[in-house]
Amino acid sequence: MLAAVLAASAGGASAQLLTDPNRDWREADVPPPPALTLDGLVPFTPSVHSQLRFGVMPDSVTLGPDGVIRYVIVAQNDSGALNAWYEGLRCATAEVKTYAHWNPGPPAQWRPNTGANWRSLGGEFASRPAVALARGGFCDGATPNGRPADMLRALRQGRTER
Repeated sequence: MLAAVLAASAGGASAQLLTDPNRDWREADVPPPPALTLDGLVPFTPSVHSQLRFGVMPDSVTLGPDGVIRYVIVAQNDSGALNAWYEGLRCATAEVKTYAHWNPGPPAQWRPNTGANWRSLGGEFASRPAVALARGGFCDGATPNGRPADMLRALRQGRTER
């Protein structure tokens, strides 16, 4: 979002060339999702109105050479039913991409989201969990917030509440 604001305020095509985060960017090969585990989930709250409990698998949080933060989110209800998805977050463009969804089976396995596209974190169809992670410590403005350990520390400290 910050990159878009800078480009808009600078005006002109030449300014856009200097600030366009997509210029020359290529997504790295995406590693497969890690094995799903519910141990040690780092909780976060995408919405105070949600009846689901959300957590991110700490060992799944990675920062790729392409600047994409990849992670697994788990959402559970009170009866124990769960959803999980493997996503990538681009702070530079405020976008998210869902690579796979968990299929509880049988057999229990990740189901790739073939043909997935990058989606904006803003607007009507924004992913509230991805927005909460971006604001809660995964992004520092338009850049990743340091190493995965730094991102998780910020998330644990409750930056999603600001």
